[in-house]
Amino acid sequence: MDEIHVVDAFTDVAFRGNPAAVVLLPDERPPSWMQSVATEMRHSETAFVVVGDGRRETGYPLRWFTPRTEVDLCGHATLAAAHVLGGRVEFITRRSGRLSCVAEGGWVEMDFPADDLSEVPASGNLPELFGEVAIEAVARGRDDLLVQVADEKEVKKVVPDFAAIAALSRKLSVRGVIVTGRGQGERSFVSRCFYPEVGVPEDPVTGSAHCTLASWWSPRLGVTEMMAEQASTRGGRIRLRLADNRVHLGGQAVGVLRGSLLV
Repeated sequence: MDEIHVVDAFTDVAFRGNPAAVVLLPDERPPSWMQSVATEMRHSETAFVVVGDGRRETGYPLRWFTPRTEVDLCGHATLAAAHVLGGRVEFITRRSGRLSCVAEGGWVEMDFPADDLSEVPASGNLPELFGEVAIEAVARGRDDLLVQVADEKEVKKVVPDFAAIAALSRKLSVRGVIVTGRGQGERSFVSRCFYPEVGVPEDPVTGSAHCTLASWWSPRLGVTEMMAEQASTRGGRIRLRLADNRVHLGGQAVGVLRGSLLV
């Protein structure tokens, strides 16, 4: 039987942050089976890790599935998997290379690739996707469209039109849309992330999006170390450091369930 965990990521309090399922597999399983499990679990992502003999030394194969499709990079489910395995771990992924994680002192730090963004003009109907907020800049990253508004107050005012965001995602061939603004106090910036086209209307906390966000905000704030907040209903905190075209994402995690899959 395959072992399964549910972990709340980017939080130190149970039932906050972003819940992810983590399935530990002794051997590879078919993608169709993994997709069925992810659809059954209904979390924004489920991580599948092959943990057979000797994998800690050579690296754990890792894949991520939303309830609808496989994705190429997922931060919170990677953090959840590293939390379950503990210590220093290396994950081998299909399209995002090797990902290094260290779990110690109550935090997990992940080494992810930085993003490369290009500013694009705001389309005429873009403001209609988010309600009455003023858009300051728009950029396209590796996976997502980034929309900057003034500050966290504006981010929290956003009223998303999920059908329109899904249509825009299809048109632009992006995973979804990030809305972000400057933060206050210890929060360098805040964000919200919308991925209705892949079955996740609003993601509670999106680690992979912070590769894009860190790359966007670092030159604008003039810093390489930041603390970020994702302002979803569940909320979450992400510690960020840029170095050598990599983004080091730090977060806490709380395990809430452990069991076995019977199929």
